[in-house]
Amino acid sequence: QVQLQESGPGLVKPSQTLSLTCTVSGGSITTSDYYWSWIRQPPEKGLEWMGAIAYSGSTYYNPSLKSRTSISRDTSKNQFTLQLSSVTPEDTALYYCARELAGPSYDYWGQGTQVTVSS
Repeated sequence: QVQLQESGPGLVKPSQTLSLTCTVSGGSITTSDYYWSWIRQPPEKGLEWMGAIAYSGSTYYNPSLKSRTSISRDTSKNQFTLQLSSVTPEDTALYYCARELAGPSYDYWGQGTQVTVSS
Protein backbone atom coordinates (compact mmCIF):
# COMPACT_ATOMS: atom_id res chain seq x y z
CA GLN A 1 0.00 0.00 0.00
CA VAL A 2 1.49 3.29 -1.12
CA GLN A 3 1.19 6.15 1.33
CA LEU A 4 2.02 9.82 0.83
CA GLN A 5 2.44 12.42 3.53
CA GLU A 6 2.85 16.15 3.02
CA SER A 7 4.89 18.26 5.43
CA GLY A 8 5.86 21.88 5.66
CA PRO A 9 4.91 25.19 7.25
CA GLY A 10 1.26 26.07 7.46
CA LEU A 11 1.86 29.82 7.30
CA VAL A 12 4.00 31.66 4.78
CA LYS A 13 4.47 35.41 4.43
CA PRO A 14 3.74 37.15 1.13
CA SER A 15 6.70 37.31 -1.27
CA GLN A 16 8.39 34.36 0.45
CA THR A 17 8.89 30.87 -0.96
CA LEU A 18 6.53 28.08 0.02
CA SER A 19 8.27 24.75 0.46
CA LEU A 20 6.49 21.44 0.97
CA THR A 21 7.82 17.90 1.08
CA CYS A 22 5.98 14.70 0.25
CA THR A 23 7.31 11.54 1.85
CA VAL A 24 6.35 8.34 0.06
CA SER A 25 6.22 4.91 1.67
CA GLY A 26 5.24 1.53 0.27
CA GLY A 27 6.68 2.26 -3.15
CA SER A 28 9.66 3.92 -4.79
CA ILE A 29 9.42 7.26 -6.55
CA THR A 30 11.80 5.85 -9.17
CA THR A 31 9.48 3.01 -10.19
CA SER A 32 8.83 3.19 -13.92
CA ASP A 33 5.78 4.89 -15.36
CA TYR A 34 4.74 6.74 -12.24
CA TYR A 35 4.65 10.49 -11.84
CA TRP A 36 4.55 12.31 -8.53
CA SER A 37 2.37 15.37 -8.51
CA TRP A 38 1.48 18.43 -6.53
CA ILE A 39 -2.14 19.55 -6.64
CA ARG A 40 -3.81 22.33 -4.71
CA GLN A 41 -7.31 23.49 -3.91
CA PRO A 42 -7.89 27.11 -2.96
CA PRO A 43 -10.89 27.89 -0.75
CA GLU A 44 -14.17 27.41 -2.60
CA LYS A 45 -12.38 26.54 -5.83
CA GLY A 46 -11.55 23.38 -7.73
CA LEU A 47 -8.41 21.32 -7.85
CA GLU A 48 -5.41 22.75 -9.68
CA TRP A 49 -2.58 20.58 -10.92
CA MET A 50 0.69 22.39 -10.21
CA GLY A 51 3.28 20.05 -11.61
CA ALA A 52 4.93 16.66 -11.38
CA ILE A 53 8.23 14.87 -11.30
CA ALA A 54 8.53 11.65 -13.22
CA TYR A 55 10.17 8.41 -12.17
CA SER A 56 13.03 9.46 -14.43
CA GLY A 57 13.45 12.80 -12.69
CA SER A 58 11.95 14.84 -15.50
CA THR A 59 9.68 17.65 -14.37
CA TYR A 60 6.45 19.06 -15.77
CA TYR A 61 4.69 22.23 -14.73
CA ASN A 62 1.36 23.96 -15.09
CA PRO A 63 2.13 26.79 -17.54
CA SER A 64 0.29 29.28 -15.36
CA LEU A 65 2.63 28.53 -12.43
CA LYS A 66 5.79 27.49 -14.23
CA SER A 67 7.71 30.69 -13.59
CA ARG A 68 7.27 30.30 -9.82
CA THR A 69 7.33 26.52 -9.36
CA SER A 70 10.11 24.03 -8.85
CA ILE A 71 9.74 20.35 -8.08
CA SER A 72 12.70 18.23 -7.02
CA ARG A 73 13.32 14.90 -5.35
CA ASP A 74 15.57 13.09 -2.91
CA THR A 75 15.62 9.46 -3.96
CA SER A 76 17.60 8.42 -0.90
CA LYS A 77 14.70 9.57 1.28
CA ASN A 78 11.96 8.69 -1.21
CA GLN A 79 10.70 12.26 -1.05
CA PHE A 80 9.79 14.95 -3.52
CA THR A 81 9.54 18.65 -2.83
CA LEU A 82 7.52 21.61 -4.07
CA GLN A 83 8.84 25.13 -4.01
CA LEU A 84 6.56 28.02 -4.98
CA SER A 85 8.20 31.41 -4.99
CA SER A 86 6.83 34.92 -4.58
CA VAL A 87 3.66 33.73 -2.92
CA THR A 88 0.59 35.93 -2.49
CA PRO A 89 -2.62 35.40 -0.51
CA GLU A 90 -4.04 33.84 -3.68
CA ASP A 91 -1.69 30.90 -3.09
CA THR A 92 -3.57 30.05 0.10
CA ALA A 93 -4.85 26.53 -0.45
CA LEU A 94 -4.96 22.93 0.64
CA TYR A 95 -1.92 21.33 -0.96
CA TYR A 96 -1.85 17.67 -1.90
CA CYS A 97 0.77 15.32 -3.23
CA ALA A 98 -0.41 12.39 -5.30
CA ARG A 99 0.78 9.57 -7.49
CA GLU A 100 -0.14 10.16 -11.10
CA LEU A 101 -0.65 7.58 -13.79
CA ALA A 102 -0.84 8.07 -17.53
CA GLY A 103 -4.18 9.53 -18.51
CA PRO A 104 -3.80 11.31 -16.21
CA SER A 105 -5.34 9.70 -13.20
CA TYR A 106 -4.36 9.61 -9.56
CA ASP A 107 -4.43 6.48 -7.47
CA TYR A 108 -2.87 7.57 -4.19
CA TRP A 109 -3.12 10.90 -2.40
CA GLY A 110 -1.70 12.45 0.69
CA GLN A 111 -4.14 13.77 3.26
CA GLY A 112 -3.37 17.35 2.27
CA THR A 113 -1.80 20.21 4.14
CA GLN A 114 -3.25 23.68 4.57
CA VAL A 115 -0.99 26.56 3.64
CA THR A 116 -2.03 30.11 4.38
CA VAL A 117 -0.22 33.09 2.92
CA SER A 118 -0.55 36.03 5.25
CA SER A 119 1.57 38.66 6.90
